[in-house]
Amino acid sequence: MAYKSLAECVSDLEKHGHLIRIKEEVDPYLEMAAIHLRIYENNGPAILFENVKGSPFPAVSNLFGTLERSKFIFRDTLPKVQQLVSLRNDPMKALKNPFKYVGSAMSALSALPLKTPSAKNNFLKTSISKLPQIVNWPMDGGPFVTMPQVYTEDVDKPGVLNANLGMYRIQLGGNEYVQDKEIGLHYQIHRGIGVHQSKANALGIPLKVSIFVGGPPSHPLAAVMPLPEGLSEMTFAGALGDRRFRYFYDDEGFCISADADFIITGTVHPNENKPEGPFGDHLGYYSLTHPFPLMKVHNVYHKKDAIWSFTVVGRPPQEDTSFGALIHEITGSAIPQEIHGLKEVHAVDAAGVHPLLFAIGSERYTPYLKERRPQEILTIANHILGKNQLSLAKYLFIAAKEDDENLSTHNIEHFLQHVLERIDFKTDLHFYTNTTIDTLDYSGDGLNSGSKVVVAAAGEKKRTLWDKLPENLNFPDGFTNPQIAISGIFTLQAKPYKNAEKTAAEIASLNISLMDFDLSGLPLIILCDDSSFTAQNINNLVWVTFTRSNPAADIYGINDFTNNKHWGCKGSLIIDARKKPHHAPELIKNEAVEQKIDEMKKEGGSLFGLI
Repeated sequence: MAYKSLAECVSDLEKHGHLIRIKEEVDPYLEMAAIHLRIYENNGPAILFENVKGSPFPAVSNLFGTLERSKFIFRDTLPKVQQLVSLRNDPMKALKNPFKYVGSAMSALSALPLKTPSAKNNFLKTSISKLPQIVNWPMDGGPFVTMPQVYTEDVDKPGVLNANLGMYRIQLGGNEYVQDKEIGLHYQIHRGIGVHQSKANALGIPLKVSIFVGGPPSHPLAAVMPLPEGLSEMTFAGALGDRRFRYFYDDEGFCISADADFIITGTVHPNENKPEGPFGDHLGYYSLTHPFPLMKVHNVYHKKDAIWSFTVVGRPPQEDTSFGALIHEITGSAIPQEIHGLKEVHAVDAAGVHPLLFAIGSERYTPYLKERRPQEILTIANHILGKNQLSLAKYLFIAAKEDDENLSTHNIEHFLQHVLERIDFKTDLHFYTNTTIDTLDYSGDGLNSGSKVVVAAAGEKKRTLWDKLPENLNFPDGFTNPQIAISGIFTLQAKPYKNAEKTAAEIASLNISLMDFDLSGLPLIILCDDSSFTAQNINNLVWVTFTRSNPAADIYGINDFTNNKHWGCKGSLIIDARKKPHHAPELIKNEAVEQKIDEMKKEGGSLFGLI
């Protein structure tokens, strides 16, 4: 379907049973988000909120809530776009099979942005305070735009084809922002907008920013796509939506998406920041209050039939999980093609994406030797950690494809066990200290700051993993409730974290207690606050372990040593995944709001049969 607008998409989804309407008034403070979360958890439809308290505009969410619905939305264009991305990654394909790819080339040409000055007549003006003031989580610093398309241009190379379109959250009010005149612009490191702001700052001029909300569904997807170099987000949006990206410039020189439902225009001046946040984020914790760029609002435009688009982020899986699955469907092997020897890479959604990467690579450096060990895959690991947003990863587990041709990075439990069966903790842990991690990850020692570790495994199995604890296993005071999480890993409940010195003493006593036990089949021990919760399922295990630990600070080992600045251990590895005082609080729902949603699911309520 070549949707001309968000309204057309909403109508099509409703026609085919993929969308429900909630007609009663709903409060944008926590209630809309709570409804969205309940419906998403039940694999439910998209939701159109017809009556948003305090706003004249309706709002829609959960458009991309399932991969099946996302594929339905792009049912006519997905194969062509997959070919287009493949062609951009490997242009030789067109020469080898020109007839197969001629349609892809035409798709790219026909998707070039189209300037439409006459579209100015389709827009009215409003104010920030009249937009749906949606607050998702109780400790959020104010209402946020959670499905924005933030457009900026390169001051050295102006124009739509050299522009950047990204999805960076926008705080509409609260904190120190002047209502209707100022909003907060939050973006993380390794984002295209940062390059544009740096160039504008160097010239001492304000950066013009246009924030689009709504429009055809191909537009928000384009804003989050990791596109090949030289492929514009606007061109991609046109190809995916089978409709050219239409735009014009307003009287102040701001680019306006002619198909968007709302556009907020404004300027970001050099070195002008204000506190932004907190915000309940996709790791399952709040990102805290920090200074981020201040955007001075110029105009707020909207279409006559405008629909506000939003999502809710929190501990995975959420709607952005389905976004990620759709991106994988489109890009396929794009990253492996860019890194020689890489077969597969997967940012593990259940662990919050950036904290944990799984990868499979070739190990061919010494094929003439019988015994295989990590060599080439270490080179590949370095390449991965130097690649765009992959460089924000904190834990990278990498295995050799030669050890199991059927190994998949998407089977979390099996992949972890494959690595644990083969790893040698004396040689195969490689740390990167005092480096950058994800902005949203507070397990490190400062904003954007922490450490990384590569956990590399290649060769024959070194051990058989156990699914039971040894009898007569004794732990020192303070350690209780050992639980097998999966074969090879057990969780151990410890007293609440105090400080590094106290932890060192605790680990030393644990080392003494366990040093004489045979734990060869349990190579990984996870210290945590709640052992039963952490071991309950694989998602809990990876979420707790990898969001609550900083490798250089929180990895220990039984009988550990340092040799030529290389750290290793002769026994089991220990990861301290307890909550630390500097960690951000986790997201907890509001009980009163949850009870109200429970009422709505009863017979006669608008959510009856859906949750």
